[in-house]
Amino acid sequence: MQSIYGWLSTSANERSSAIIEQQQAATRSANSDHTTTDHQPQAAVGGMGRYDAPSSYQSGRLLTIIEGSPQWTDSTLASIAEHQGHAQALAEGFLEYGKAVLNHLHGPFACCVLVPDGDYALLAIDRIGIRPLAFFANNDLLVFGSQLDQIIAHPSVDAQIDPQGIFNYLYFHMVPSPGSIYTGISKLQPGECVEFDHGQISRNFYWQLEHNDSHYSKQELLEQLHSQLEQATQSCNPDQHTGAFLSGGLDSSTVTGVFQKLSDRPIDAFSIGFDADGYDEMEFARATAKHFNVNLHEYYVTPEDVLAALPLIAKTYDEPFGNASAIPAYYCAKFAREQGITQLLAGDGGDEIFAGNARYAKQKMFDLYRHIPSVAKAVLEPLASNLPLLGKVKSYIEQANIPMPDRMETYNFLHRTPLEEIFSEDFLSKINPEIPIQNLTETYNRAPTDDLIKRMLFLDGKFTLADNDLRKVNRMCELAGINVQYPMLQENMVEFAATIPSKWLMKGFELRSFYREGMKDFLAKETLDKSKQGFGLPFGVWMSSNEQLRQFAEANLQGIAQRGILNPNYIDNLIKAQKEGHASYYGVMIWILISLEQWLVAHQR
Repeated sequence: MQSIYGWLSTSANERSSAIIEQQQAATRSANSDHTTTDHQPQAAVGGMGRYDAPSSYQSGRLLTIIEGSPQWTDSTLASIAEHQGHAQALAEGFLEYGKAVLNHLHGPFACCVLVPDGDYALLAIDRIGIRPLAFFANNDLLVFGSQLDQIIAHPSVDAQIDPQGIFNYLYFHMVPSPGSIYTGISKLQPGECVEFDHGQISRNFYWQLEHNDSHYSKQELLEQLHSQLEQATQSCNPDQHTGAFLSGGLDSSTVTGVFQKLSDRPIDAFSIGFDADGYDEMEFARATAKHFNVNLHEYYVTPEDVLAALPLIAKTYDEPFGNASAIPAYYCAKFAREQGITQLLAGDGGDEIFAGNARYAKQKMFDLYRHIPSVAKAVLEPLASNLPLLGKVKSYIEQANIPMPDRMETYNFLHRTPLEEIFSEDFLSKINPEIPIQNLTETYNRAPTDDLIKRMLFLDGKFTLADNDLRKVNRMCELAGINVQYPMLQENMVEFAATIPSKWLMKGFELRSFYREGMKDFLAKETLDKSKQGFGLPFGVWMSSNEQLRQFAEANLQGIAQRGILNPNYIDNLIKAQKEGHASYYGVMIWILISLEQWLVAHQR
C-alpha cells in the first residue's frame, strides 16, 4: 500500500521541506520503506510505499503525485505513464484536459495536482473509493493526505475531535465520508474531485455509476459473467506470490476459483476460523479448497489474539473504526505474509453489486405496501392499530410507512433507545442527531435510478464498501505488510453488474439469484447452498466466557464513561444486558465503545 500527502499555501512561503518531513513522520505504517518528495516555496508533495513509492513529478509550473494502480484510457497518456511515470502522465493530461483528465484515469488511485503560481489544486480518488484521500482547507491553505494524521501534522492545522464525528461513528460504527473525526477535515467520496482555487473549495463527482438495464437477454448476460470475472481477476496482476482470502462464501470462493483457473499451479488460499458455535465457517472454506484443488492455510483466532491486536489496530486507524471483522482480516493477512505472500485477492463487493445482503429482500418486502390502494390502507391501518391479534401487521405497516433510506436504520442501536438515555446532556448539545440520516439520504437520492434495489446497491457502494469494508481490509493488509486487490470491484465487474435488471439480480426475495444461476456449474454445491456470514468475530460470546477479555472490556467501558460522552447509566445497563440477555447483540455496542476508547487512548486524545 502507498500513501500521499502535501500542501499548498497561497499567502506565504512555508518551510516546505521541513513540513513535508513532518507529514512523512506522521504516517502510520511500519512498512513504508520507499519515499518521494517534491517541493517549491509555496507547495510540496510527498509519498510513501511498502514496495515502491508513489509516482511524483515536478515541472516548472506543476507538482503532481499519484498512488495506487492507475490505468489510462488515453493512449498518449498511457505511453507517458509507461515510460515516464503516472505522475507525469497526470501532469500532461491536466495541461491538455484540465480536470477532465480524470475521465481518462481508471483503476484504484488517489492523486493531486498542484499549480502553486495559480493558487490552484485538484484532488481526486478512484470511482469505487478503494484508495482514500482527505483534506483541510481555509482561505489560504490546503493540506491533504491519505491519512488524517498526515494532515494534522501540518503546523497550521489545529484539528480537534469533532463531537459530531463521534456521534456519526457510534451510529455507523465508522465515520463515513465526507465527514471525519476532526473538525475542519473532510474525506473524499468515491468518484469525487475537489478543487481549491484561490482559497475557494468546490466539490464535484466526476463519475458515478449508471444503472441502465442491458439489452442482452438473461442467458447472454449469464454467459458474460464468467469472462467478466476472468478479466477482473487478470487485471489484478496476480503472480506466484499472490494468494486469496477464503471465507467459504460466494465471493471469496469465486475469486479463489477464478484465480486457480488462470494459474498453472495450485494457488494458496487463507482462511480464518473461530472456536465458537455459529461463527466458524472453516468447513465451507475446506469445501471450496477441495473443489478447486487449492492449498488451504488455516488460522484460528483466539480471545488472546483479540486482546493482543486491539491496541495495535486502534493505533493503525486514523479514525475510530468499529468493524470487528478487522481482527480476523488482520490475522489472515499476517498469516499469509508469514507464508511468503506479498499480495492477496479479496472477495469484497460481490454482495453490493449482485444484491446479496439480507436488507435488500427485507426492504423489498416493505416496499410492497406502497402498491396497496389507499382505500384498502384506510381500512387496514385502523384495524391493525386496534386489534392485538394484528400486532405483526401493525409493525409491518409502521415500518413500511417510513421513507427510504430512513427505514433501513430502524434497528440501529441509536434508534432503539432514546438519545437522552445514551448520551450526556452536554454532548447532545454539541451535535445534530439528524446528520447521519441526512448523509444517507444525500447519497440515496443521488442514485441515477428509481429502482429500489439499485438505489440500495448505490448506497452500499459508498457506506458499506468505501467507508467500511475497503477501509477495513486496506488498513489491515497494510498493517500486515501485504498488498490487496479486489477482483469483484474492478470497474468492468461493477459496470457489468449495474446493467443487470434488478428482477434478475433478485428473483422475488431470493438474494443473488442471477449470480447463483450463473455460477451453479462452477462453485461447490456447499458454497451455493450456504447463507452469508463472512469473517464475523464472536466477541460478545467470548466476553461471556473469557474472564480476561471481560475485564479488558469493562475497564475500557469505564474509561469511555469518564469522557463526558455517554450517560453512565447506559454503560451499566449495557453490561447487564450483555450478561443477562443476548450476548452477541449487546456485544456489538460494547465492541464499538471499546474500539472508540482504545482509539482515543492510542491517539492521546
